[in-house]
Amino acid sequence: MTDRPLTLMAVHAHPDDEATGTGGVLARYAAEGIRTVLVTCTDGGCGDGPGGVKPGDPGHDPAAVALMRRQELEASCGVLKVSDLEMLDYADSGMMGWPSNDAPGSFWQTPVEEGAARLAELMRHYRPDVVVTYDENGFYGHPDHIQAHRITMAALEMTELTPKVYWTTMPRSGMRRFGEIMREFGEDMPEPDPAEAAALAEIGLPDDEITTWVDTTAFSGQKFDALAAHASQGENIFFLKMGKERFGELMGMETFLRVQDATGAAVPENDLFAGLR
Repeated sequence: MTDRPLTLMAVHAHPDDEATGTGGVLARYAAEGIRTVLVTCTDGGCGDGPGGVKPGDPGHDPAAVALMRRQELEASCGVLKVSDLEMLDYADSGMMGWPSNDAPGSFWQTPVEEGAARLAELMRHYRPDVVVTYDENGFYGHPDHIQAHRITMAALEMTELTPKVYWTTMPRSGMRRFGEIMREFGEDMPEPDPAEAAALAEIGLPDDEITTWVDTTAFSGQKFDALAAHASQGENIFFLKMGKERFGELMGMETFLRVQDATGAAVPENDLFAGLR
């Protein structure tokens, strides 16, 4: 036994991703005395600018957006009581197919080995017991999410560490409910074409394939406030439209697929640290 605290490392692509997918577990485990380390890979410069100005439109300044989003990320980490924030500061690549995908210095154009080496250095420093990132499709196909997955898995291979490793996911039943909720709140949801519908149907996992269901209901208020800290992107954060009470009713469970484990903890499990304490 050592005095080193149990440590969770979450590897995310952009400022605000930490709150959307893992805000509940970051807040819960911080409250339980676990060290929480957030690694954010990009600067978020392809987000909305002041007044909602979009990337590529006149007046959109990626450097100014990145600075604003850094401040919002720090505020979110304060809400979630994140112990340590590390930023790799790669340029935001934008959505798949955007010209920014091909920009020199974008995360999508960064050699995996380069990003992985930097992340491996952080892993050796923090020695996480649990690592959380996205699946190989970045959950929904965003290039920076895919790249975050790639560098995380490569970094793990570069180290001699054997943490429990999880990919964020959502139960297919939850995806159906999400669509119903969007309609409830009046979101304009045009019928997707067959290719888009097929892609949407592949997001998440069947409920019985999810290994880990973590109840974060008690921390849903912090999760909402962390999302709200990213005020410049509020137009894109659907969950804020629910209001805190409705959000708390619907967003109290975070789900994961366990892909690496040396503890032998049985699945399904309700704790990322099952077998470690």
